[in-house]
Amino acid sequence: QVRLVESGGGSVQAGGSLKLSCVASGFDFSKCAVFWYHQAPGKGRAFVSSISSAGTTTEYANSVKGRFTISRDNAKNILDLEMNNLKSEDTGVYYCVACAHSGVGIQVTVSS
Repeated sequence: QVRLVESGGGSVQAGGSLKLSCVASGFDFSKCAVFWYHQAPGKGRAFVSSISSAGTTTEYANSVKGRFTISRDNAKNILDLEMNNLKSEDTGVYYCVACAHSGVGIQVTVSS
């Protein structure tokens, strides 16, 4: 059974940090580029970051460059997103996506 399970969300003050993780199972995670998407309240999903299958190439939305860091461990089927200097506009649900499979999302709330 294909599963992507996000964890690490929660509530934090502006300027704080959170680390999101996504554990994959049921498919060959190491062959997939992986993405994080963000859905702000009342809006559609927006690209946050991606990492290539081997972890050698990363991409970030302009809004998170310099604040977020994506990484992966293919031996453990884990994808991480380190989020620093969080802003109120980072509030929303974060989803990990790999090979067209998506997790159910994890809530992040940043209060100012």
